[in-house]
Amino acid sequence: MERTGKPTINDVARIAGVSKKTVSRVINRSPLLNSDTRAKVEQVIADLGYVPNVQARALALRRNFLIGLIHDNPNAQMVMNVQAGMLEAMRDTEFELIVRPIDRGSSTMLEDVRNFLERQRLYGVMFLPPVSENEMVAELCRELGIRYVRMGSATLDSSEHMVASNDSEVVTEAVNHLIALGHRRIGLIAGPHGFRSARERRKGFENALEEAGIKLPRSLIADGNYTFETGLAAADRLLDLSPRPTAIFASNDEMAAATLHAARRRGMSVPEDLSIVGFDDTAIASHIWPPLTTVHWPIISMARSAALKLLAEFFGDDGSAVEEPSLFPSTLIHRASVAPPREG
Repeated sequence: MERTGKPTINDVARIAGVSKKTVSRVINRSPLLNSDTRAKVEQVIADLGYVPNVQARALALRRNFLIGLIHDNPNAQMVMNVQAGMLEAMRDTEFELIVRPIDRGSSTMLEDVRNFLERQRLYGVMFLPPVSENEMVAELCRELGIRYVRMGSATLDSSEHMVASNDSEVVTEAVNHLIALGHRRIGLIAGPHGFRSARERRKGFENALEEAGIKLPRSLIADGNYTFETGLAAADRLLDLSPRPTAIFASNDEMAAATLHAARRRGMSVPEDLSIVGFDDTAIASHIWPPLTTVHWPIISMARSAALKLLAEFFGDDGSAVEEPSLFPSTLIHRASVAPPREG
């Protein structure tokens, strides 16, 4: 008997001898299938000419095939790297990424997030710091029944809702490296107030000096905002000191690059007159001269894992089949911007 009408997912499942869930996994390129099952279902799909109805599937899910990324972050490179990691995880699926910047200082911030989540009917959402550090956004997602993951510089949530790095510990390692080379007057360009990452990196910096018995004058700390411009102003303030620091740890690479610029404007040589360490290991760190010693922050891997956590329930029967890490250790990358201080 000749079949009439368009083939359905039920037709594919029946002919292939698998469940509808398995067909759905094939369509969405789930990593949970063996190659034989995938090939069999793909052949049936091709033979039938089956085309998934995205709108109907979204209606059945009561969600769109959208993953949200919500941020209030001045570091454009960081946001771009997060997008790259999430899109890598979502490649060859029907899911799309939608990015929403917000103002975390607004009195309507939480209502803005609620409106966005409800209007877009997201399948899941990722929060970047410092928005991710606000417990109320997690409570809102739980209230609305929306999957969420929070990125941070320290533990913020249970493992299925979090990806985090070890900022404090790795900054302590970086500053210990400077101390081991003989540096004692070490300046800090801190990150913006209200950012957990800035607090964690400052804590790591201060811990290293305290363990070495080095007293930190307040004058050796200058505030920045994770931008080149604020890093330049902070570096100028530190380099105006007498005596000036022999080394500076900048809380991200943008501000570390600005510190190099400030030193060069004064005719200083890096690393002979000033050692510089950054944080992030973005492209700028290896592209400038001398290339920066910096902390490699595995931001793309963290973002990829976060997206896979959001899709875990879609790929697995109970959401537990896709095991993704929650903690991502950062590592110190040694390059040419650090050397022992000049004698005298």
